[in-house]
Order: sequence, then structure tokens, then C-alpha cells
Amino acid sequence: MTDKSTLKKRYLYLVTGVFAMLFSGVLYAWSILKIPFKEVYQWSDSSLALNFTLTMCFFCLGAFFGSLLCKKLKVRLTLIIAGVLVGVGFVLTGLINSQMLYMLYLSYAVLAGTGIGISYNVIVSTVCAWFPDKKGFCSGCLMMGFGISTLLLGNLISILFENEAFGFNKTYILLGVVVAVVLFIASLILKAPCADVVFPPAKVRKATKKEAFQVRDYKTSEMLRSFTFWRAFVCMAFITAVGNTVISFARDLVISVDAAPALATTLVGVLAVFNGIGRVLTGAVYDILGRKTTMICANILTIVAALITLVSVMTGSLALCIVGLCLTGISYGSCPTVTSAFSASFYGQKYFSTNYSIINFNLIVASFIATFANTLLINSGAYILPFVMLLILSVAALALNFSIKRP
Repeated sequence: MTDKSTLKKRYLYLVTGVFAMLFSGVLYAWSILKIPFKEVYQWSDSSLALNFTLTMCFFCLGAFFGSLLCKKLKVRLTLIIAGVLVGVGFVLTGLINSQMLYMLYLSYAVLAGTGIGISYNVIVSTVCAWFPDKKGFCSGCLMMGFGISTLLLGNLISILFENEAFGFNKTYILLGVVVAVVLFIASLILKAPCADVVFPPAKVRKATKKEAFQVRDYKTSEMLRSFTFWRAFVCMAFITAVGNTVISFARDLVISVDAAPALATTLVGVLAVFNGIGRVLTGAVYDILGRKTTMICANILTIVAALITLVSVMTGSLALCIVGLCLTGISYGSCPTVTSAFSASFYGQKYFSTNYSIINFNLIVASFIATFANTLLINSGAYILPFVMLLILSVAALALNFSIKRP
């Protein structure tokens, strides 16, 4: 039987993981981080939207590479590599000039995106391995740290952008150094549990008994041959697309309904807060109500969020837009928590790191949908068509959601 002191350490690993995810999540503050490139360098919305799409692509690729590296190099060295990539990526971003748009794609999207993807996968898979009895709770806490980064760091970054002593160039350089140091510290603390560690049994509640089934460890190739996987993959891609799209133009969206720029920046932070709340709330609901009910509730919330935001841009209502942002934050926050818990529950823990990184490739699909939504926005000059498309996709996701069965 594992002694209590060993089990207590898992909460240290959880706190460390949340702290590291907090700084890694700054990648999602793109609505704020892109401001100087748009206002100072006059780069187009479509060019900046492409950067966010590329960032999500390399984030997913980084998560996949992270799962492979961790098996070869272990947690510590893999996190150090991630920290170096992120640090170099943000520092180079701070050194580019108005003629170096291609360098933004290389430094921010490729280097920083890949590094944060690696750290994301390693942290989630390592810490969640310590909580097989509390999958939803653990995933929710980690995703909360990732989600609220925009609020806690985004507003600080915005202030530093406007500070003459820093400006956006030095701010990016400082950001790179800080995130690299945080990931290095995390690498010294986090470690995977030994094979002989015995964890408390998971509680099986009445609401989840009907979903209970014998979980076995599926290899990635086996998972990919499962029709259940593809239904869940497409479903999560459509749900995630709503939040991904809104994050990519959140600040401009709020300004379009007559919000002041300062308020718009604050509301981007509010979106991040509800993103974090959604991650923790979903984790708790998942542990109590089970996979099916949680995923369907999250999906319905996404439909409502898209509908309210659509009505807000049609009527020019700032109040409705704020409500839409908050609901979008909660629904988007539910996605990574459900994906993480779903992967472990359906396909086992042994190959979780790689399986989870593959399921997370739904973000690439969602990112290209976000890019297409931005194209619709630019061509139509209004937010109506993008949100009509997102509403249709979220309804289609619900149909897929009801069809997901155990593998």
C-alpha cells in the first residue's frame, strides 16, 4: 500500500502544474498580444488571423512531439526543451520589425506554439497520472490555470505595451524569459508516478454507473480505428471552433458593439475568467454526472453562446455581447477538460499522453474554421455570417454528441 506522504505529494505536483499552465496559457491572449502589430506595424487582420491558426497547428504538433519526447527523455528534459523553445520564440518576436511578418509566423507560431504545446501535454499527462481517481477535478484545475492566463497576464502585458520604458518589443522579450524560467522550475519539481504507486479507488456515483464499462489501454493505432474516436473528434472540433473564433477577434468584436477600447481589453480578460471557470466547473460536473451528460450540457451551452452573440451583433447590444462572451468562455473552457477526461476514461492511462495529443488535433480543425470565419468577417464587413456558421456547426456537433458510444 502506498504511504500517505507519497500521495500528498501529488497536490504539490498539481499546484506546480497549475502555475506552469498559467504562464503557458499566455499564448491564448492573442487578442491583446496582436495589438501592436496591428496598430504600429499596420499588419492586416487576415495576416494576424493566419498567425493564430498557425499557432494552434504547431501547438497541437508540439503536444504530439511532447508525448514522444517524454517517453525518450523523461519529464524534466522535455520541459526544459519546451522552455527554451518558448523563450526563444517570444524573444525573437520582440526583435522583429514591420518588414518581418514571416518572422512572426516563425517565432510566435512555430517556436512558441510548439514549445507551449510540448509543455501543455507533458504537464497534463504527468499531473493527471497522479489523479486517476479524480480525472475531472485534476483536468479542470490544470485547464483553469491555462484559461485564466489571459486575465492575469493579458492586462499586465497590455499595460507594459503602453509603458515607454518597455514598449511591446521589450515586453515580448521579458515574457519569453519569464515563461522559460517558470517551465524550468516546473521541470525540477514534476515527475511521473512510479508503477508501484497505489491510488485511492475512484468513486462511482449513481448517475455514472450506467456509463461504467471495463476500460482497457488502447494503443493510438487502435484508438484511431475506433469510430467512436472520430465522432468525438469532429464533435469537439466544432464545439472548440466557437471559442477559438471568438478568442481570435474578441477585442474587435466588443469594440464593434460600441465598447471603449479599455473596456474591450478588460472584457477579453473576462472571457478568460469564464474560460477558467468553465474548465473547473466542467471537471466537477464530469466527476459527478459522467461523460455523456457533461458533453451534452457543454454542447448546448455552446449553441446558446453562439446564438446570443449573433443576436448581439445584429442588434448592436453591448450587454448581450458581454453575456455571449461569458457563455462562450464557459463552453470553450469545457472542451479541454472533457477531452482530457474523455481520453483517459475511454482509452486508458497507459497510452494517455499520445492519445490525448492526437485528440487535441481537433484544435487544428477548429483553428482553420476560425480562419474561415475571419475571412467571412473581412468579406462581409460584419460579424453576422461568422456567427451563423458557428451556430450551424454547434448544432451539428450536438447530433454527433448524442451518437458517441463507448469504444
